[in-house]
Amino acid sequence: METTPASSRILAALLHARTGQELPPSRQWRIGTALSGVLRDAKIASLDDLAARLSLSRDSALSRKVVEALLNNETYFFRDRTMFDQLSQRILPELAERRAGTRTLSLWSAGCSTGQEVLSLAMMFAEQEARWAGWTIDILGTDVSTGVIDAARAGTYSQFEIQRGLGVTQMVRWFDQADAGWQAHAGIRDRVRFAVHNLLDVPPAFGRIDVVLCRNVMLYFDAANRARAFERLSSAMAPDGWLMLGAGETVVGQTGCFTPDRDFFGFYRPNGFEAAQKTQAISRLYSAG
Repeated sequence: METTPASSRILAALLHARTGQELPPSRQWRIGTALSGVLRDAKIASLDDLAARLSLSRDSALSRKVVEALLNNETYFFRDRTMFDQLSQRILPELAERRAGTRTLSLWSAGCSTGQEVLSLAMMFAEQEARWAGWTIDILGTDVSTGVIDAARAGTYSQFEIQRGLGVTQMVRWFDQADAGWQAHAGIRDRVRFAVHNLLDVPPAFGRIDVVLCRNVMLYFDAANRARAFERLSSAMAPDGWLMLGAGETVVGQTGCFTPDRDFFGFYRPNGFEAAQKTQAISRLYSAG
């Protein structure tokens, strides 16, 4: 479905104003496909008519539907499995040593889409029940889209979605087949919580966060908003926490808030990490003395 450059600019400007995300010319090819359902439901003949209506009216419901349709909600279970293995086998055990006194961990999946990443974390902890017995594990998933957060809370996925990233063993262990697809067991859904949140806003308030997963989200921000988003993430994290980005993302040249970890690809440390390490080392020396 074709649209004029002027209409494309209007739709891209709406997305940017509501979410901070960019829709550059190289991605405007997907506008027609993404908005076909919105046009049908609203009985609007063309994308140009849609852009005109958005420009002339204050139809907030229509604007919201357009924005949510234009968001890229691509995700799947255990995306980039090697990175999840590093998180499970190396990073979380290291954090467990540091948090032995409080036996609490907090994890935030920012830009979680329909929840597969958040449920992947829940399954990871559930499959290591003995290791984490007696711990309080807080797992929060957020996204700017109300629609995908509703879907994440339901925890129900199509046959195609359930097979992306999950083996048969995990699928039958943690999901039940239902009329609408495959639904995560209540015991998995009860381990997580979801909220609508824009990454450019003040972070959700639930204490210092130990692990932030923000994967393939920064790709859609311009340089200024990307730097702002990194600042928001940094402000929410524990000084010795971890940031996990998408396999094709980096902080290099994007922000001064994080430094790539030397040992784990795709993981980053807040820039206060080394200072926090020194402080903790000195504290341990005094305690031992």
